[in-house]
Amino acid sequence: MPRSTLPPAQTLNADEARSWLVSHLGLASNRLPPGAEGTRALLKALRCIQLDPLDVIGTNADLVALARVDGLVRGDVYRHLMPGHAFEHWAKERCILPAYAFPYYREHTREAPWWNLATRLERLPPRVVDAVLEEVVTRGPISAAELTDHGAVKPLDWSGWKGTGKATSMALEVLWTRCQVVICGRGPGGKRYDIPERALPEVAGKPRASGPEVFDRWAVLERVEAAGMLSRAAGAHWSILSKVRTTALPDTLVREGLLEEVGLPGSPRRYLAPAGFRKRPITSPDARMRILGPLDPLLWDRGLVKLAFGFEYMWEVYKPADQRRWGWYVCPLLHRGQLVGRLEARVVEGVLRVDNVWREKGVKLDDAALDEALARHAKACGATGVRRPRARVG
Repeated sequence: MPRSTLPPAQTLNADEARSWLVSHLGLASNRLPPGAEGTRALLKALRCIQLDPLDVIGTNADLVALARVDGLVRGDVYRHLMPGHAFEHWAKERCILPAYAFPYYREHTREAPWWNLATRLERLPPRVVDAVLEEVVTRGPISAAELTDHGAVKPLDWSGWKGTGKATSMALEVLWTRCQVVICGRGPGGKRYDIPERALPEVAGKPRASGPEVFDRWAVLERVEAAGMLSRAAGAHWSILSKVRTTALPDTLVREGLLEEVGLPGSPRRYLAPAGFRKRPITSPDARMRILGPLDPLLWDRGLVKLAFGFEYMWEVYKPADQRRWGWYVCPLLHRGQLVGRLEARVVEGVLRVDNVWREKGVKLDDAALDEALARHAKACGATGVRRPRARVG
């Protein structure tokens, strides 16, 4: 059916879009309970928390949780969610997902475009995969280092980025992609693996979600809730759903009244929003300044961030140093519903050392609010103090 049969798109101005996104994504106030209860409620509200292995002032998952839930320290997001309440898989890239999503993933092997599960299977003797699964069944939860060594395997190479050269670890990657094992925790020894029946007992026995169409419908609706406003244009915000984006499904969900189409003045792009989103209550921003992780859901769509917030953000961690405008690991600062600056910091010898603070042009950065945010973050990182320079204009 032609797009002309779609209901007309609603138009939001930048202020409306910004208020909706900040409130919907839980950044207007810390309204969730503190500690473990709030962390579990947060994951259900956000639908997924994107992962990244870098741990400079906490991992991205730490930063997402610390910006929204009180009573947490670095690493609590993993301790409070696993095992039992969450698992890891592909969504907006690699993510922590709520346990209720597991039946959908178990039925349909999903992977990032670059993951190359088929190549892993070609390089691994089937007996190794079976042997590793049997050992996890018998000995789990267990780390890769604790499993029997099955020798070497040709690693995958992503333009110079090498994957594992250990057959045991590659077999775990295969089993994890297929949901035959799940990551049930993280610690000093790395990821720990177990079978779903032990790690996710409340959902592992539930009927599998049958048919790819069921997964696609569910996943698109989840992604729109996770983003708040999901651009219909191609981009990393679609990730494993990139092929679904160009099918008839998004239009079908709009026609069925399960999603709404939204536009912003000055942009030809259209966005998908949850049905009835305008009727949902909007929380007014509190006075707390929040340090955002580089992969916070508010920052998934950099074009939308520019339109709604007037803020240009590029995560430059993988750029050569001489090509960076800001720095290696730079986190945006959110205050009273606006992106007001950027922070580059690290924990060194028990101190949260701030290397750089930039304020946005035309914005008065609230130094008292920033000091309070840094003090909270230092405590969460186990640091005993903060060292910071004066803010400079971006």
